Amino acid sequence: MKRRLLKAGVAAGVTCVVAAVILILVFVNYANSPLDFEYREVTVEIPRGSSFAQAADLLVGAGLLKHTKRFCFLAFITGVSKRIQAGEYDLRSSMTPVNVLDQLIRGKVKEYQVFIPEGFTLRRIADRLEDAGLARQDTFIGLASNRLLLASLGIEGTSAEGYLFPDTHTLNKSMGEEGIIRFMVRQFRKAVTPDMLKKAKELNLTEHEMVTLASIIEKEGGPQEERPLVSAVFHNRLRKGMRLQSDPTVIYDIEDFDGNLRREDLERKTPYNTYQIKGLPPGPICSPGLEAIKAALHPAPVDYLYFVSKNDGSHHFSSNLEDHNRAVQKYQIKRRK
Repeated sequence: MKRRLLKAGVAAGVTCVVAAVILILVFVNYANSPLDFEYREVTVEIPRGSSFAQAADLLVGAGLLKHTKRFCFLAFITGVSKRIQAGEYDLRSSMTPVNVLDQLIRGKVKEYQVFIPEGFTLRRIADRLEDAGLARQDTFIGLASNRLLLASLGIEGTSAEGYLFPDTHTLNKSMGEEGIIRFMVRQFRKAVTPDMLKKAKELNLTEHEMVTLASIIEKEGGPQEERPLVSAVFHNRLRKGMRLQSDPTVIYDIEDFDGNLRREDLERKTPYNTYQIKGLPPGPICSPGLEAIKAALHPAPVDYLYFVSKNDGSHHFSSNLEDHNRAVQKYQIKRRK
């Protein structure tokens, strides 16, 4: 009797072991087999704060997963169900469940290359990011003026204008508006070296004043080699207590500027109208590039106080008003006639 019971127990045990091995083999096969043999590419966005079950439901809804419970169990037994990262993912039906889990854990999100040109204003940057589907314009602009965020970034002004470094940036949706602002300001901090800040101090400029001056130089345009000359004009004017009289600063404060700067615009008393105020405006008028920042720190050793466009992309520079008036007559007034 005992022998029979022992044999039955051994048989049951063997059966259980065999069943367990079969289940393990089936599960291992599932974990390492393609999700679907019909090739498809699927983009899935997992919002911040999503649980693993919610993420799995999104994958099912996208037609990528068929066995939700198996996928959740795989995450559970591997101990990674709480380690997935939010973001937008490019996934393929040829991937295995293990591959998908690996993507979600490592946060291998979809990336976007966004080009922000030198001289773009905060609003234009926000527009471009919204066009790329990476930010909402109003949210981005609002956060860029958030005093707590600015303080945490070490920005002296009332907005991040000027500190969002122009470049081709690699961004993703999981960053959000605040994450993108922080990223672009970090790029600015990497570009502006301690030696540059030391040079600004030698010129009696704070970092904020340096960026503000560089933004005006950026907006004045002209060939690269002229920038130290434009910088010299502004430095010389500041030193003499003269108004900067820079058209781009006036334009910055005009909503929906139509391209035509009028006399009444120059006579408007606003904080950014350098025809009316002395010194620099209260903050940058765009995001200056590195060359404009360098020009602000290294003005040419000249006594120029004026410049006027020659209508070919370059400028004519003068040291006195008489010469400047002649240049205006030559390049602007006669041309308009």
